[in-house]
Parts: sequence; structure tokens; C-alpha cells
Amino acid sequence: MFKSTANVTTTRASIYLQQLCKHFGHKVEVQFDPQSGKIKFPFGTCALSADDTALDLTVLAETQPDLTKTTRVIASHLERFAFRENPTIVWHPYPTSSIDTA
Repeated sequence: MFKSTANVTTTRASIYLQQLCKHFGHKVEVQFDPQSGKIKFPFGTCALSADDTALDLTVLAETQPDLTKTTRVIASHLERFAFRENPTIVWHPYPTSSIDTA
């Protein structure tokens, strides 16, 4: 299992979380409320968490190429939705051995 996280500073975190989930909900399984969400792609999963100052993203995938694909899909859509803010999205990968798969 491969994991990567990003923290995007924004006061519109809940709006972007809901916008991403609604957008992908037309194609894949999603679950969300204003503070948290999960998007399940065939190639990986993204968990989202919003508060007043940031949107936290956690991506899990079975392979490194799938992790890369999932992070790119999420980042490109978030950048498009948040174009007025021009968000900085920096992914932080975790070593495979440090991931709890329980």
C-alpha cells in the first residue's frame, strides 16, 4: 500500500471538499459531508478533511503508479476548482513500511 498526504491552506476548504466529491460522484463512489469525504477511484482512494483554515488530503493506492495517478487527478481538479486562489498542493509520500493497513 502506498500513501501520500497534502495540506492545502484555504478558508474555502469545505466548499472545495464538497465540490470535488460532487464532481467525482457522477463517476465513482463517494461519501461526504461538509467536514469530511472519501472518493473511491478504481486506482486509489482519497480521504478529505476540511476545517476553517485548510483542506487535508490523504491518498492510498496499491501501487506507486496508481498513487501518482490518484494524486494527479485530485490535484488537477482542485487546482481547476480553486483557480482564483491558485492553491499550493505539495504531496508528502509515506514509506510503504510505515502504513497501517488495518
